[in-house]
Amino acid sequence: MASISALEYERDFYGWIHHNIALLKRGQWADIEVDILIDELESMAKRDKYELVNHLVILIAHLLKWQFQFNQLNELYQNFRGGSWRATIAEQRQQIARQLKLSPSLKSALLPAIEEAYSDAVDLAVKETGLLTKAFPKECPYSIEQLLDEDFYPDSK
Repeated sequence: MASISALEYERDFYGWIHHNIALLKRGQWADIEVDILIDELESMAKRDKYELVNHLVILIAHLLKWQFQFNQLNELYQNFRGGSWRATIAEQRQQIARQLKLSPSLKSALLPAIEEAYSDAVDLAVKETGLLTKAFPKECPYSIEQLLDEDFYPDSK
């Protein structure tokens, strides 16, 4: 039966999942392909962290744009209010909050995720603003609390 499960895994991942759920529910431990199941569970954990990092990249990039380019655009376009930036910042905070609510243990991964996200956020901010990399701090200037605070917007320079 295990080889049928392996074929099913290659052919129909969704079916393989439900097959293994049924095996678990029936207590058929010997028929479960433990190595594949472990790989998939590890992959799920990596995906959750990867998703968190991606949300942080976009959030931090927009906060950097807010801090380092808002005044410049406001002078150029006198009615510039950064509405789409605000919306993106709010959406990313909501996505992060939802993810942390669904997986509270990810909170312990926040600091490393911020550190991992920061260089990509700077790269994105550089591409979107035209500013030089050296215009931005070498390390993330925002605390975890600030990043998650729906009312926090950095002072513009």
